[in-house]
Amino acid sequence: MADGYHHGNLRAAVLARAAEVIEREGPYAFSLRSLAADLGVSHTAPRHHFGSREGVLNALATEGYTELANRLRANREAGGGFLESGVEYVRFAAEHPAHFQVMFAPSLLDEDDSELSAARAAAFGELTSGVESMAEEGRPVQDAAGGVVAGWAIVHGIATLALTGNLDSSGVRALLGDADLLTITRRSAGLLFGATGAFPETARE
Repeated sequence: MADGYHHGNLRAAVLARAAEVIEREGPYAFSLRSLAADLGVSHTAPRHHFGSREGVLNALATEGYTELANRLRANREAGGGFLESGVEYVRFAAEHPAHFQVMFAPSLLDEDDSELSAARAAAFGELTSGVESMAEEGRPVQDAAGGVVAGWAIVHGIATLALTGNLDSSGVRALLGDADLLTITRRSAGLLFGATGAFPETARE
């Protein structure tokens, strides 16, 4: 039985247990019945909160996007630049690998879920505002949309390479002196956005 379940907090317990299973075995390795058994509740209890297995995955993705948006917003409000937004993105992925995996697997989710759509929009709104804020700081980006895609692609790629083990198995981490993941992110994304989060002069030409 999973630790930490208390009567009245079944929804949170189901999500936490699902995240544990997904991190270890992937998103297809659980059912509502198995989660209920792990938590020591009736096999129908999780259905009252989620309706189905897809409902659990939707809720996990929504929870993930909400947390990501909160982290990106906190970085922005603290004066962090676009580069540090990328670092926060990778930090989130490393700390919440199950959420990250589910968030970007549309085949697992109900794309018509309004809460999921709102949470996703909030997260990507923060990413977009990170590029737009450069103009306010006197460092305008000529192609803001391209900047969003380029920045997202870099940090999402780094996170995915790390979570799948490819950053290590490829030997790339060794090329960087076995640096920690966030240092790798700053060095790699910094080639495009610079230490302050702006595009290098050569990239603007």
